[in-house]
Order: sequence, then structure tokens, then C-alpha cells
Amino acid sequence: MKPVLLLLLFLSTPFIRAARAQTAPVDGPAKSTFSNPLPIQFGDPYILYTQGTYYMYGTGGGAEKGFAAYSSKDMVSWKAEGQVYFHTNKNGWSDPKASWGGAYWAPEVYEVKGKFYLFYSAQWKVNPTREVENFRIGVAVADKPTGPFIDLADQPIFDPGYPIIDANVFFDPNGKVYLYYSRCCYKHPVESEVADLARKKGWYEQIEESWVYGVELKPDFSGVIGEPVLLLRPPVSLSDKQAEWESRSVTAREVNRRWTEGSVTFKKDDTYYMMYSANHFGGQFYAIGYATSNSPLGPFKKAANNPVLQKNTGQGGSVTGTGHNSIAYSPDGREMFCVYHARTAKTGGERVVCIDRMAVKDGKITIFGPTTTPQKRPSGASKALKE
Repeated sequence: MKPVLLLLLFLSTPFIRAARAQTAPVDGPAKSTFSNPLPIQFGDPYILYTQGTYYMYGTGGGAEKGFAAYSSKDMVSWKAEGQVYFHTNKNGWSDPKASWGGAYWAPEVYEVKGKFYLFYSAQWKVNPTREVENFRIGVAVADKPTGPFIDLADQPIFDPGYPIIDANVFFDPNGKVYLYYSRCCYKHPVESEVADLARKKGWYEQIEESWVYGVELKPDFSGVIGEPVLLLRPPVSLSDKQAEWESRSVTAREVNRRWTEGSVTFKKDDTYYMMYSANHFGGQFYAIGYATSNSPLGPFKKAANNPVLQKNTGQGGSVTGTGHNSIAYSPDGREMFCVYHARTAKTGGERVVCIDRMAVKDGKITIFGPTTTPQKRPSGASKALKE
């Protein structure tokens, strides 16, 4: 989410270049280390690699009713590219006067046959019932990763009949393309044992939830094929091993909502992995988990080692609110990174970008973070700087 997301792993997919990780800006001679957080105030960071350059997109970052970008050649130093998407483009379908400044959230950019496609969330101006949360997903196209991006149509990709955010696109080796998104909590109260507990304790009368869905996309991104499939949702039973960590925003009385959002899907060997974020995006318990499947539309099974990234203040650290990630690779492709936003004791309520190494082995994801101490630069960074 959101107020103030698919990095592809398929190197074999002919029209997609795998995105690669990037680290903090450095002035002067190249340094051998980097430290989190990076001096980039993005939420929902997403990274694209194309033609020898890395591009980072995200929510906020100084963009006015749209999206900005940063670029990097060496994964260490960053250059501000300015605003790359403006809601005022000729096909703009959003409402910049709606709540949250139009809610221009969670941009992700994909390269397809020499064109660049930006998927994003915003408030839809078609709103006859005056919904406060009228979010939909759109797609814009450009000839360059720095834009300007122009909406493909003067309307969202599709209208499921409820507000949706956090678009993530997955290109399957079989040639099909899938859109994943999160149905918002708005006007979506769900009965569960957690909701029963909240009423019994006198915390909240109802608990609203967001759920992750998947649906096939038309090859030209002009719409969807078939009906969306529910893939992930918060646990119903308190005995579910995932219930404790996915319900912390409720049990800590932060808010009467449980989120499942910010998904990113990739495939390794024969397994499809879907990473996702749970808990209040504006709170300390925002954390990352994952689920696995043998099909891009599930069913997905949540992992026993969830959450794989969460706040470290209980261990003497200073990081909270770790969530809405993408994935990336080092310049030489040998190391895998989790790219996410977080908050620290120094940055306060401002979301900033962090990257930490991650591994996928024997069907299990491990993220080595969150870190704020100096880390070795991603492998191949020095060579990338010379090229």
C-alpha cells in the first residue's frame, strides 16, 4: 500500500530483463560497503534493470500526483530522474482531488518488446457513490524507462466492483501473463476467531481485511481474462500458526484491519513463490511472509518460517514497518536481494528504502535482515561501475 511491486526472475523470458538490486548513493570513490536505509524516501520500492542501467520506482519520493524514478549504473550511486508519470497525461483516468491526494501508489515497470509499462494504483474519478476508497489499477506506456508514461486507456484495466491496489505482474514461461492485486479492507468486514476475540475484548466491533487475488492478463494489457481467483487472506482460526504474526496490528490495538497486500510472485525450479506483506502499513508490525504453489493461480500454502522479515527493535535494533518488497539481483547476477521500505528511529514516520540479501533454497526463503550496519556491496558492483 500506499498512503503516505513484480520483479521477474525469468531470465529465460525473451522480452523481460531481470531486475537487479541497488544500494545507497555514494559520493566520490566507490566504497566497499553500503548501509541501510538508503537516502531515498520511497514506499513500495520496485527495481527494473534495462540496457545496463537500474531504475527504481516507488510511492512518494517527491512526485506530485504521479511517480518519480531514480537510476543507477553501479547499484551504489543514484541519480534522481524526476517525475516520470503525470496524472494529467491525455488518457489520465484518476482523481487527484480524492482522498490521499489521489492515492498514486505502488508503481511497477516492466519492459516488453522495447516498450515500458507502468502498472500503478490510484483513485478512479468514476465514483457515483462517492466512495472514500475508490482505488483501481491502471497501466501506462513509454518508450523509455524515464517516461513520460501515458495511460493506455482513459480507464483502469478492469473493475472488479471493489477497491484494489498493489499491482504485480508475472510473466509465466508458458507465455501467459498474470496480474496480482490486493482487494482493500474498505467495507470488507470478515468474520473470524480474531474478529470474535476483538469484540470479546472490547477492542473493535468488526475487523476488515484485504485479500490477494490473481487473474490472467490480456497480452496487450487491455484487460483481464476470466475471473479473479482468491489466493491469500489472513487466517480465520486462532490456532492457525500464521494468525499470531498476521494479526498483530489488531491484537496491539493499532487498527481494526488485517492486511494481505504488496505481493510479488516469482518462480524457481518448479515452485511459484508469492511474497506478501501483513499488518498495518503505517505501523511497527508491518512484516513480510511468503507462500508457495505449483501453479501461478494457486492454491498457495503459507510458509512455516513466516514472517521472513520483520522489525528488529526487540533485538536492540532500530527498524520497524518492514514491508511491500520487490526482489533484485546483484550486477553479476550471483546474489539475490529483498528490496523493501521500512522506518527507523532516525527517519521516524518517513518510509525509506532498504535492501538485504536473501536466499531461496529447498523451497524456503531466507532474508538476512533488516540490517543497518555496513554490508558488503552487491557482487559485481565494481565491474559494473567501469562498464
